[in-house]
Amino acid sequence: MATDIRAKLSYCGVSAQKMRLVIDLVRGKPVDEALNILTFTPKNAARHLKKLLVSATANAEENFGVSREDLYLYKVIADEAPTRKWRRFGARGRFKPILRRSSHVEIILREIE
Repeated sequence: MATDIRAKLSYCGVSAQKMRLVIDLVRGKPVDEALNILTFTPKNAARHLKKLLVSATANAEENFGVSREDLYLYKVIADEAPTRKWRRFGARGRFKPILRRSSHVEIILREIE
């Protein structure tokens, strides 16, 4: 059984739907290749995901003694976090709801066999 190296980002300020678009680009790829892709992806979610991936690889190197070249993204999950809700008043006495969505992201790395 391979060892799973995990890192979790809670309450990220990007919606889970937008985060999944970026996750689909890197799922299943080696860590070095995924970092290159995230560096040049012009989305805000890519910046958050790259920071989490760097943290996960640092966990692997420090705690498990695994080299960065031997790792790949086994599983990446983006779930919905609580939504901040408030309202802005509109014309004719109506109000417009504003939903600020956030997400929880988890990365699981494994060693290439």
